[in-house]
Amino acid sequence: MELTWPMKIRIAVAAAVGVVLIGILAWPLVAPSEPFGIVSITSGDISAADATSVLALAFCCGLAAYWLAWPYGREIGILAVPSGLAVWAVRSGNLAGCLQIHPAFPIRRQLYDTLMWEPLFWLAIVGAGFAGVLLAAKIKSPPRTAEAQDGGAKTKSSIFSNFIAFAASVILALLIIGIVAQDVQTPDKNLGSIVGQPAIGQIVFGILLAFGAAAFIAKLFLNANHLASIIASAAVTALAIKIYGSNASLEYLAGYYPPQFFTNPILSILPIQIVAFGAFGSVAGYWLAVQYSYWRTHHSDGR
Repeated sequence: MELTWPMKIRIAVAAAVGVVLIGILAWPLVAPSEPFGIVSITSGDISAADATSVLALAFCCGLAAYWLAWPYGREIGILAVPSGLAVWAVRSGNLAGCLQIHPAFPIRRQLYDTLMWEPLFWLAIVGAGFAGVLLAAKIKSPPRTAEAQDGGAKTKSSIFSNFIAFAASVILALLIIGIVAQDVQTPDKNLGSIVGQPAIGQIVFGILLAFGAAAFIAKLFLNANHLASIIASAAVTALAIKIYGSNASLEYLAGYYPPQFFTNPILSILPIQIVAFGAFGSVAGYWLAVQYSYWRTHHSDGR
C-alpha cells in the first residue's frame, strides 16, 4: 500500500477528530486544578463520572473517525483517540513540578505506586476508541481491494509472534527512551548517575522513535499487529518503576537532590505521555513497515 495524498488526508482528518473531540472539548474533564499540574488520576481531578465521560467520547471518536477515513477507517481510525490524548500530554505539567510541591519520600513513593497502574486507564481510553472503530466496521466494511489487502489481509499473525512483539516493544522502549529522552546527566557515587527532567520535545521524540521502531521491526520480521506495541506502552512505566524506583533510590533522591532529578528518564515521563505517543508511534511504525514492504515488492527491482 502506497501512502498516497488521499490517504494522508484521511490520516489528518482522523487525527483532527481526536484533537477536537478529546484534546479540546474534553479537556475540562481532566484539566488539573493546580496551575502547571499534571494530567493524572493521582491528582484527584478526574472523577469516576469524568472518566466514564472520556471513555464514551473516545468510543464516539473512533466511530466518527472510521467513517471520515473511509474506506481505510479500520486502519486509520485508531489514530483519533491517541491524537486527542497527545494534546493533553503536551498541555500537562511535568513530574518535576509535581514533586516540587510534594518533595517528601513517602508522598513520592505513593505517587509512583499509583503511576505504576495508571497506564491501564489511558490504554482503556485508546481501547474505547478502537471499539468504536470495530463497531463501525461491523456496520459496514469496505470492499477488499488489492491495495487494501497489501496492508490488511496480510496482517494476520500468531499469538506467539504478537507476544514476542510485545516483549520486544517493552525492551526497546526502555532502552531508546532512556537514551533519547533525557536531560543533563550528573554522576553520583551511590546511584551511578542521575538525569534531569527532559523537555516535552525530547519526551515526544523519544517515545515516537521507540515505539515506531518497535512496531516497524515487529511488522517486518514477525508480521505482528501494531496492537502488540500499543499494549506494550502500558507496561513500560510499571517496569521502569520496578527497576529504577526502589525505596532506597527514591529516598536518597528526596534527601540529597532537588525534585528535577531522577534515576532514569522514564521516571520523569507521565503515563499519558507514554501511552498517547506510544500508540501514535506504533501505528506510524507499522504503516511505515507496510509501505516499505510494498516498495520492496513492487519497486526494488527497478520497475
